[in-house]
Amino acid sequence: MKLTLHIWRQKFANDKGSIETYFRENVNEDMSFLEMLDELNEELIKQGKEPIAFDHDCREGICGACSLAINGQPHGQMKATTTCQLHMRKFKDGDELYIEPFRARAFPILRDLMTDRSALDKIIQAGGYVSVNTGTSQDANNLPVSKENADIAMDAAACIGCGACVASCPNGAAMLFTSAKVVQFVNLPQGQAERNKRALSMATAMEDNGFGACRNFYECEAKCPKEIPARFISKLNWEFVKAAAKATT
Repeated sequence: MKLTLHIWRQKFANDKGSIETYFRENVNEDMSFLEMLDELNEELIKQGKEPIAFDHDCREGICGACSLAINGQPHGQMKATTTCQLHMRKFKDGDELYIEPFRARAFPILRDLMTDRSALDKIIQAGGYVSVNTGTSQDANNLPVSKENADIAMDAAACIGCGACVASCPNGAAMLFTSAKVVQFVNLPQGQAERNKRALSMATAMEDNGFGACRNFYECEAKCPKEIPARFISKLNWEFVKAAAKATT
């Protein structure tokens, strides 16, 4: 398979950056997208050129590190697929691919295809935890959870924090990510003590760290590799309004 790759190159965070074109031949269709980039980097190193910097870790679709935009779509054109799970057989011989970092105000570019997504971590730090002050954790059997609540909590916990929802949103909103973290704890007994505080603090952190507002485009739901439903955003809004009302009384 022959491919033409148009890849964003940016040596430092403050550099202007530009698209550079690379031609690849004999690309194995069984390779993952990241393995294809690995081979390109090996060739660049042999030529004495700077390899392309990109984030990756587990390569199993569970860590969210492989955040690339392929032909303008976070993680590429496949539904419910991370970049590391995308295989070259999904492309055709002669295709031209534009490979760029996630584009969002809250995700400044560090180098080439690498972005700083620590703004998501700051939302988690603001309230995505359960405080335990004394004693050991209770036995799970002492904390009954209905199947409906357990299923919702598990669906929310599937979020891997890759940031595709932010990169796909025209406003760069992190509502889907934040709602997943809030909804997870809303449906568990451990999350009740800090329920109101969590909704307020995480929503505030989201705004403070440069994320935009939700305008119901639903691009976030369409590009989420773990298919987090957009209805969680409605739940986040309800939790925030309820918490804000209680805070003023």
